[in-house]
Amino acid sequence: MPDRILIKDYQPNQIVDGIFAIQNCQLGQTRAGKPFIKCLIADSSGRLPGRMWNASEELFSTLPTDGFVWIEAQTQPYQGELQLIIQQIQPAKPREQDLEDLLPHTKYNIEEMFDEVKQRLTVIEHAGLKALADQYLEDESLMTKFKRAPAATVLHHAYIGGLLEHTLSLLRLAEVFCPLYPKLNRDIIFVGLFLHDLGKCEELEWEEGFAYTDHGQLIGHIAMGVMWLQRKADDCAALGHPLSKPLLQVLHHIILSHHGVPEFGAVKIPATPEALAISMLDNLDAKMQMAISATRESEETKNAAMGGHFTEKLWALDTKMYRPDPTTLGD
Repeated sequence: MPDRILIKDYQPNQIVDGIFAIQNCQLGQTRAGKPFIKCLIADSSGRLPGRMWNASEELFSTLPTDGFVWIEAQTQPYQGELQLIIQQIQPAKPREQDLEDLLPHTKYNIEEMFDEVKQRLTVIEHAGLKALADQYLEDESLMTKFKRAPAATVLHHAYIGGLLEHTLSLLRLAEVFCPLYPKLNRDIIFVGLFLHDLGKCEELEWEEGFAYTDHGQLIGHIAMGVMWLQRKADDCAALGHPLSKPLLQVLHHIILSHHGVPEFGAVKIPATPEALAISMLDNLDAKMQMAISATRESEETKNAAMGGHFTEKLWALDTKMYRPDPTTLGD
């Protein structure tokens, strides 16, 4: 796609014609009762909300929820941000050489991030926990997926390398957080942060658009994480580094409880100080990434001339977000 203009460089009232990734495609209904399509349209540089007002249920049924589409559309300022008003849309299959332009990607170097994750795990002192972390790190197939997996299909860190970036952010947060609460077991927190989301490496697929695998839909990353942990613990025991039953129970509990509350997918509510810390840090990083991505990462296309200082409602945060840094505004 030599002439492709990336989403991050779009300007108001620009004509768009090409193949894009589509995310979270849904059929909505206007106040007048007419169907319309709402979705996210993405490429490697970012994403924009898309709307097609002259839609039909028949057209919607032909489109992937997550995948690739060809669209003809126009950018439109709306409430301080750009959106795409779609005139035509149909499923598309991009060429393999075009996927790098179509899939959102972390802006950081993946190998450098992975090296830092490994370096930060060297602080683990407990022999059993150190051996456990090494079992994961030495699993070449899993770590290859870990480097590229998104952390989600739509919400936070929803891009190639997003899970790795999220995990590294959590380990960095823990480096600051743990000294403030010296009674916490730092080794458990570091290991828990590293492994709590690794099941997403098989829950999600990302090579041809972001979606859930069949295994992900049926089992999910929490259950997969618990099963993998038991296998890795068995491997550690076979190598002479057994984990005590209480320690293994607490690690299982961290995976089961890291979503915090049942309505967000937690199997158990956090019931140890370390599990509570991991759940809160996980929630902090996820929500801050969503908030910053929506408000501060694309200032060149988000200004008052396009309709205001607030984003559309971010359902995961249950509010519209105020975009400007107030220190940059006059009276």
